[in-house]
Parts: sequence; C-alpha cells; structure tokens
Amino acid sequence: MKQAKSTFALFFGNRGFFPASLQAGARKEMTETLQKLGHKVIALDADATRHGAVETPAEGEVYANFLRRNAGKYDGVILCLPNFGDETGAVAALQNAGVPILVQAYPDDLDKMAPELRRDAFCGKFSIMDVFHQYGLDFTVLKPHTVHPSDPRFAENIEYFDRLCRTVKAMRSMVLGAIGARTTAFKTVRIDEIALQRHGITMETLDMSEVFARMNALKASDKPVKDKAALLKGYSNWGRTPKRAFDTIVRLGVVLDTLVDEMKLDAMAVRCWIELQRQLGISCCVLLSEMNNRGIPVACEVDCGSAVTMRALSAASNGVATCLDWNNNYGGDDNKCILFHCGPVPQAMMTAKGRITDHAILANSVGKGCAYGCNVGRIAPGPMSFGNLITEDGRLKFYLGEGRFTADPVPDDFFGCAGVAEFPDLQESLMRIGYAGHRHHTAVTMGSVAAPVREAFEKYLGYEVLPV
Repeated sequence: MKQAKSTFALFFGNRGFFPASLQAGARKEMTETLQKLGHKVIALDADATRHGAVETPAEGEVYANFLRRNAGKYDGVILCLPNFGDETGAVAALQNAGVPILVQAYPDDLDKMAPELRRDAFCGKFSIMDVFHQYGLDFTVLKPHTVHPSDPRFAENIEYFDRLCRTVKAMRSMVLGAIGARTTAFKTVRIDEIALQRHGITMETLDMSEVFARMNALKASDKPVKDKAALLKGYSNWGRTPKRAFDTIVRLGVVLDTLVDEMKLDAMAVRCWIELQRQLGISCCVLLSEMNNRGIPVACEVDCGSAVTMRALSAASNGVATCLDWNNNYGGDDNKCILFHCGPVPQAMMTAKGRITDHAILANSVGKGCAYGCNVGRIAPGPMSFGNLITEDGRLKFYLGEGRFTADPVPDDFFGCAGVAEFPDLQESLMRIGYAGHRHHTAVTMGSVAAPVREAFEKYLGYEVLPV
C-alpha cells in the first residue's frame, strides 16, 4: 500500500553580498522540481526576511518559528544554498527542526565566475557542514557536492532522502502489537520491551485467550465477517480447504484487523502455532500475507524484531515487506540460498496468487487436516533489501544488506512460499549475522534501500547497524 511521498520544508541560505536574483531563482526552481517529483513543499514567505532566505541569527529565529508553527506538517528539511550561505543563521533556524536535514548546494557555471555572478556554494556547503558538526546537529549530504535541481542526480538524491525521511517518520512513536506469548521453544525471538520503549517504540501485548474469546463472539451474519470472507476468497486459491477452516480463518482475520484499529498498531507479531492448530484447526499464514499486502507489517512466531524491521523496510521501499527463514542452501552455489516461510509473503511479492493448503510440517505433530491456512507460492525475482533486529544491553542492534531474488526454480514439492536469493558474499554475511547473535528470520522488502535505512537508523534514530 503506497504511502505519500515526504513533505519537505525548504530553507534558503544567503550571504548578503550575493545578488537577490539567485534566491528568487532557487525558490522557483526548487519548488517546481520537487512538486514534479511528487513532493509537497512548505517554505517561509518570500517577504518574511530579506529575499525569504536566512542570513542572520535573527532571521534564523524567524525560520525556527515558521517550523514550530508547521510542526507535524513536514518530514524533512532541504537546506538549499543558492550561494555561500550563513552558518550561524542556519544553526539558529534548524537546531530544533526535529527531522532529517539534507544540505544541497547550487553549482557555479564556468561562464559566470565574475564576483557579481558566482555563487561559491561549493565552499559554503563545507562551512555549513563544519558548523553543524560543531553544534552536534545531524544532517545528510549526498554526491555530487554541488548539484542543480534540473540535474537527474538531484532527483536521485531526493529519492534517497525521501526514503530516509519515511523511515525516520515510521520508526518514531511506533506502536508494536505482540499477540500471544512467545512460543517457549523460540528463544531466538526474545526482545527487550524497555530497550524498544527507550527508542520510542511502544509494545502492546494481548493474550491469545482474548483473541479466541473475540472470535467466538462473532457471528456469520456480522458485516465485518461477510466483508472479510469476500476479501479472502478473492485473495488466494482455497482449493479443498474445509468450510469450517475457512470460516475460522475469517473470524480470526476480523479480530486481527480490529486489534490494529483499537490498539492503533503500526506493526504486529502473532503467535501462530501451535494453539491455532490444536484448538482451532487452522494456520494464520494467509491472514498475515493479506495484511502485509495491505501495508500492515505482521511477523509470525511473535518475532517482534522482524516486525519492527519490516516496518522500517516497507517505509523506505514504499512497498510491502515480509518475514522469512534463512532456510536452505541452494545446491552447491555458495552465494545462493532458499528463503522461505509457511505463507505470510504478501501477494505483491509473489509470482502469482497463492493456494491454501494444510500445514505440511505441523501435520506431523497435530495431525493432517488440522492446520489449513498456509499460502503456498513462489517469490518473484528482483532486487531486495533485508535485515533484522535484536536488543542487547538496552541497545537496538540491526543488520542490513541487499541481494536479489532470482528466477531459479524451487522444487515443486517444497512446502510454503519460497524464493531463491542471491547475495554478493552469502557465506561471509551468514557468519557476520550468526556471530552477532541475530535470529533465524530475516525481514525482506523489494528494492535496494539499505543505504537510506542505515543512515536513518544510525544518524537520526540512534540504532546500531551491522552491514552485511
């Protein structure tokens, strides 16, 4: 489910002996270019200061008040230097901005280097970076050092910054739902709630007994039940799924949706076995798939770390995400493996609509016909980004990397939803992940977004990142 692109607050730096025309031109060019790229912009009125730019600390305070009046309406600030710019005014304006800041500088033209024409923003950008560093003010700079808004590289930089801003926004004041207790055997998914809270992530919990009670209170004639049944029938191929199992899955889906609304959840992790199979005769994989496909990150096995990471990755990619197992080697190819899970993969990441089956693995312990709801299929080829989270000594520690899903075949009798993934140096990555104590799951989204996510994590959110 696509999110709106970031809204940017525009800041224009000025140095008094440069011509006013540079400011007016930059204001027009930046606004028009960003709007063409799909972004909303806000800017200080052109008559609020000299040229609508900031040169002095007093003008900086005018801009800071502008940001305070518009709090919550912008996701990042683009600090534009049409000329050299003033460092002290910029600090006064932006030291409490509370969002990521991209420093952009205009290039000089070789045929406009006379004192009354040249910009010197190349040098001014260094001065801004220097003084921001002295004040401990975080900022983002990208290549090239100077770039005109009409340059295609500017659009690439804005795309990067947009992904970074969406990640920061998604992770601040996040609410995570843990539905059911951690399965006893899965110590791999343990998480420190207090560490999460100290980084702005609130974890709300609910016992599965409450989920079952809510399901029992629903009637087939209830509108939410009818609507969910119609949606699920069209979402996957149900084949020989017993009506009893389908109806139970529908009621569970209604309850999970209700919890998202009631608890105002941004992501969720669900206890998916083995009570569901033993007491209800179903698996919830297809429900997780459908929720993930709607842009609600949901991880199985109460893996809250994966759910948090899915939230970040999906925000950066402006797409969907899923939780997968590091599951199988792929023959003798050291840089390929099979990533898999029973069926939470969103349809947007699959080659085709899935098909609902019994849980072929859990059938060995709960019996055949007691675990319908797995959404079997294959993951579509394409570039992807991956990562996960553990908490340790009060810190949030992620790993992040990139690879691609290939079109290599997965055997027909391979259960669940799987894909062959290829990495630059898989064996080294697996060692780094394992030595750092990370889990057997990895969160995945399509596209190459690890770089902006890493900068958002490390610079603006205070997380630790292990690049793999």
